[in-house]
Amino acid sequence: MSRVYNFSAGPACLPEEVLKEAAAEMMDYKGTGTSVMEMSHRSKAFQDIMDEAEKDLRDLMNIPDNYKVLFIQGGGHVQFAMVPMNLMKNKVADYVITGQWAKKACKEAALYGEAKAVASSEDEVFSYIPDCSDLPIDDNADYLYICMNNTIYGTVFHELPNTKGKDLVADISSCFLSGPLDVSKFGILWGGVQKNVGPAGVAIAIVREDLIGEALPGTPTMLKYSTYAESGSLYNTPPCYTIYICGKVFKWLKKTGGLEAMQKRNEEKAKILYDFLDQSRLFRNPVRKQDRSLMNVTFVTGDKELDAKFVKEAEAAGFINLKGHRTVGGMRASIYNAMPKEGVEKLVEFMKAFEEREAK
Repeated sequence: MSRVYNFSAGPACLPEEVLKEAAAEMMDYKGTGTSVMEMSHRSKAFQDIMDEAEKDLRDLMNIPDNYKVLFIQGGGHVQFAMVPMNLMKNKVADYVITGQWAKKACKEAALYGEAKAVASSEDEVFSYIPDCSDLPIDDNADYLYICMNNTIYGTVFHELPNTKGKDLVADISSCFLSGPLDVSKFGILWGGVQKNVGPAGVAIAIVREDLIGEALPGTPTMLKYSTYAESGSLYNTPPCYTIYICGKVFKWLKKTGGLEAMQKRNEEKAKILYDFLDQSRLFRNPVRKQDRSLMNVTFVTGDKELDAKFVKEAEAAGFINLKGHRTVGGMRASIYNAMPKEGVEKLVEFMKAFEEREAK
């Protein structure tokens, strides 16, 4: 069977070049006689993989020297807890609720202190980003938290909130490495890699050094950022193969022009799909235009049965994982870095043909 166009929100498509390289090295990584899957995480070969991955990520994102890069197991849900456990010294934190993941993060933080929603777009099914220019931030807040790109709803912060001097913490899982980002504007940036960076199994946290080392009393060893910072993310056995693939993705990004070039390609891809949706007689995008995501494009017909028919026929035609999240229905095309422009063009061709048959 030939490769399909995979529009999954995560785990998502990876660059074919990366998959081919990994396949070629599967049985013997650089003459070691072993696969990375069976390699000791204490070996020099794996330490080199870790060091190179961190260096390439620092180069790509221009990460300042006073930030640590940490590779942490457990994905996003563990970060929902680690952030308050490590930062909530005053037991107060403010959250901007723009979707399910920010909502879950806020709920988790409430286990450790007072977690307050200072803005929300839930009143319109998270179809927009609320005004964050003058938020009622608590004087005692330890941080302000946002989910930068909302995978389920297809919205993104194009402008960062006014934090009024508080540290900004951002979940960047679904826009990770999709374009340049000024790391110095954040206290913590973290992202599960399974959407835009690598296979499931690790979250990468980029943490300013002064925020490390004052975890709440009773915080388990493996939930302290200091544990990872002090051990080079090797306190325990890390998700070795996932880190190895992430490292290859970093090299692929550097080879293809870096994050400025990637943002341009992502803007071109998204424009193809949004331009079609804006003139379509059958499909529509429910997101406020100025808040649209480049990574996750949601759309509906307004008829649940017709939506289901579209998803089924699209899959048969080689366009898989277009079904929207179970909480909102409809469709969603996740067009991450590894999705080629051709995939978006062919999807639009299919949508046009479907529209001709179904639009009355």
